[in-house]
Amino acid sequence: MRLHPALAGLLLATAAAAQPVQPVPTVSAPVGDLLASAPSFTIGNGQIVAHIAPPGPNAFYRGTRFDQAGVVTSLTVNGREFYGPWFDRTAPEVLDYAYDKNGALVAGPDSATSGPAEEFAPLDFAPSPGLFVKIGVGTLRQPDTQPYDHYRHYEIVDAGKWTVSPSQTGVTFSQSLKLAETAYTYEKILRLVPGKPELVIEHRLTNTGSKPINTTVYDHNFLRLVQGNAGTQIKFPFPLTVASKPPPPDLIGAEGKALTYLRPMKFKERVSFLVTGFGNTAADYDIAIRDAAGAGVTIQGDQPITRLNIFSIEKVQSVEPYIAIDLAPGAEKRWRYNYSFKTE
Repeated sequence: MRLHPALAGLLLATAAAAQPVQPVPTVSAPVGDLLASAPSFTIGNGQIVAHIAPPGPNAFYRGTRFDQAGVVTSLTVNGREFYGPWFDRTAPEVLDYAYDKNGALVAGPDSATSGPAEEFAPLDFAPSPGLFVKIGVGTLRQPDTQPYDHYRHYEIVDAGKWTVSPSQTGVTFSQSLKLAETAYTYEKILRLVPGKPELVIEHRLTNTGSKPINTTVYDHNFLRLVQGNAGTQIKFPFPLTVASKPPPPDLIGAEGKALTYLRPMKFKERVSFLVTGFGNTAADYDIAIRDAAGAGVTIQGDQPITRLNIFSIEKVQSVEPYIAIDLAPGAEKRWRYNYSFKTE
């Protein structure tokens, strides 16, 4: 299978930037400090209550890895939490996450986000000093000749022009940015469906520059369903195959169209592996995640999946579907995801 150019580049970068081994953090701040100091909007529809944090200098998420628009710091359905911070504390020197001497989970600034967080592959990146772009973040500075590393914090040279428009049931974010021949406008809307336990995330990306935009984007989906994930099942509309780094067979079983967590994950245990079997239509972007009691979420997208990763630690379960974006100058792309929640 021929990989999308931006996806191939991201895979190389990810391989070069496997989770780093790092010292135990000695100084950190509780995540509650971030939540208390960061602005946010509260939206609701009678079943869902969600807190959405906007970008800005005092934002909940201040990293350069994930899209800064529409960070979901809390989402509850009929009182049950599905999304919220998966880490206990934060520390600026941490890359990705680590554990302190007391066993607290400490996230670095570029992984310290929550909710269905999205990450775009970088534009115009070169392994030499210069500038590059991440959609939803801004123009960033590459200071040296190191390969791109999404765990690394890059200086934001220009965050672009942001506008934020909240309503009772949704928030619209818009970013405009230009760096030489690369320019775009990016709109992202999070809205709740009236009378239903559903969240819709809509996107519109317009290439306003003179250079093509070729990138990928995925949702990390930091789902907090069950501590340890025991009994959680992930169902796909296609027969799946584990493509890399199979998880321990006593932890996750793969059969037919489903993955099942057979036991609780241990303290500090981590799995990350690719699955295949999806086709080239949007029909395969239909993923149901349920706990043993039947609570969970179904995620449906309107684009074909180009890569599919499963990530888990004891505090969070993540299904990470990727899609491709190819935009000629002047072209526009729209895409959306539907999150349908179910309580027991």
